[in-house]
Amino acid sequence: MSYRAPVKDMLFVMKALAGIDHVASLPGYEDAGLDTAAAVLEECAKFNEGVVAPLNWEGDRNPSFFKDGQVTTTPGFKEAFRQFAEGGWQGLQHPADFGGQGLPKLIHAACSEMVNSANMSFALCPLLTDGAIEALLTAGTPEQQATYIPKMIDGSWTGSMNLTEPQAGSDLSAVRTRAEPQPDGSYKIFGTKIYITYGEHDMAENIVHLVLARVVGAPEGVKGISLFICPKFLVNADGSLGARNDVHCVSIEHKLGIKASPTAVLQYGDHGGATGFLVGQENRGLEYMFIMMNAARYGVGVQGIALAERAYQKAVGYARDRVQSRPVDGSLPKAGAILHHPDVRRMLMTMRAHTEGCRAMALVGAAAFDAAHAHPDAEARQQNQAFYEFLVPLIKGLSTEMSLQVASLGVQVHGGMGFIEETGAAQYLRDAKILAIYEGTTAIQANDLVGRKTARDGGAVARAIAGQIEATEGALKARPSAACQAMAKRLGAARRAFEDVVAFVAGQTKASPNAVFAGSVPYLMMAGTTIAGWQMARALMAAEDELASPQADTDTAFLQAKIATARFYGDHILNKVPAERDSIVEGADAVTALALESF
Repeated sequence: MSYRAPVKDMLFVMKALAGIDHVASLPGYEDAGLDTAAAVLEECAKFNEGVVAPLNWEGDRNPSFFKDGQVTTTPGFKEAFRQFAEGGWQGLQHPADFGGQGLPKLIHAACSEMVNSANMSFALCPLLTDGAIEALLTAGTPEQQATYIPKMIDGSWTGSMNLTEPQAGSDLSAVRTRAEPQPDGSYKIFGTKIYITYGEHDMAENIVHLVLARVVGAPEGVKGISLFICPKFLVNADGSLGARNDVHCVSIEHKLGIKASPTAVLQYGDHGGATGFLVGQENRGLEYMFIMMNAARYGVGVQGIALAERAYQKAVGYARDRVQSRPVDGSLPKAGAILHHPDVRRMLMTMRAHTEGCRAMALVGAAAFDAAHAHPDAEARQQNQAFYEFLVPLIKGLSTEMSLQVASLGVQVHGGMGFIEETGAAQYLRDAKILAIYEGTTAIQANDLVGRKTARDGGAVARAIAGQIEATEGALKARPSAACQAMAKRLGAARRAFEDVVAFVAGQTKASPNAVFAGSVPYLMMAGTTIAGWQMARALMAAEDELASPQADTDTAFLQAKIATARFYGDHILNKVPAERDSIVEGADAVTALALESF
């Protein structure tokens, strides 16, 4: 089955939940209202459905390969990337001063979902390039920005992020790549970096590696890490490409999924030292890289939503076509499509509700990011920034974990045929696994949520969000529909459970760290589920309002489906949050009770 971009749902969320009209009132985004979003999304859908999506299965069967220091990507990728760049998609959210379109993150996030749904292996290249651009916009000199950003935006060059080393996985304090200062102000870089997505490929003429390294004599630990630009080819004063730099791909990984995306091992300095250029100040590299990582973490959350959408579409297509068994209610005289069976519908509704809930949370987060950067009022910027930062680990953590569940359900809907590679359902399950690992595992996202986002401010931001959720409960209760009454009950129970856990985390992180961190991932999952459920509750009311005041172009079937999906979210997903509260607040002792030697 071919991919069809969920443009209608994206635009509904933008209008009803993310407030695109408000985003379009912000300075610099005046032309980025709903009409612009609709035009951009339709064009993006056309490109990804027609050009990128058909390469997805081919990439799994015929992945990138490494030979004699060179990486050759899947047939068709190079031409698709050229069209991607020529269409302006790489520069969608980046400043017009550097050749971008300067559109808000809200529109970019929806477009990012499409390209990832179409082909996640392909989409990883622009994702990493976006991160490199963000880092240089934040900490690069004007000369560095002018040299590198326009070329990355127009697709001539791509970007990569070099953190991990063989001995330094998530613990970046263990980074040992060294940087030796040179008389001309440059540095010589020596070391090995692993797991470098698109660290070598044939789709662009240069690769701008952003590299974490330790300047000789720098302090130990994270305080001694600096960030460097280390391009594959050095750049001449006139902007043309010069000599090959001393950074070389020595192998690429053989992976469970995302096989078409080359994951490189890069060796720096085997032939005298790779030339690198300091970004910002020495010993502040981790601070700058975290900007890149935060953008990537949000982007990986969108990847989870994208993959879940693709797996759902695949499963629905199969359920419509696969004929097996007579319905249990006797509604058909003989065997019918498995879509008639209640358990198949339960699985499909679970897939759909998870995907729509996380999409709503992510797009609302994108709108907060836009307001945090462009709102004229300083207090409004600060509030939106705090809200966005609280959401990032939830968007990354919940969306990626749920994509695994959704992809697994997709295989289950297919039955035995799902276990056969030729049907394509298994690829989504294999591809999904990496999402909960890279750019910080789910536990790392949970540690961030506990430490930086909850304990540090005593739970203030979390409680403010709970207050907004409570206001939505009041609005639900004021409505007569059974769907709103049911959702009010479920949302209220989830919100109270969330408040209990916030109080526990804020009060016990210092006093009983093991007890809190034993439940850190469950806290992340229940917080994300609650906030996604809050957005589904808002969507439910917005859909009811549209049905009550129909326009000529009202899509009644879509709105009724949104109401049904929101009700399902409340009754089958949100209802599990209070049980998570019990595990977190009362179940920590059981996590650490077993003696270490008994494992």
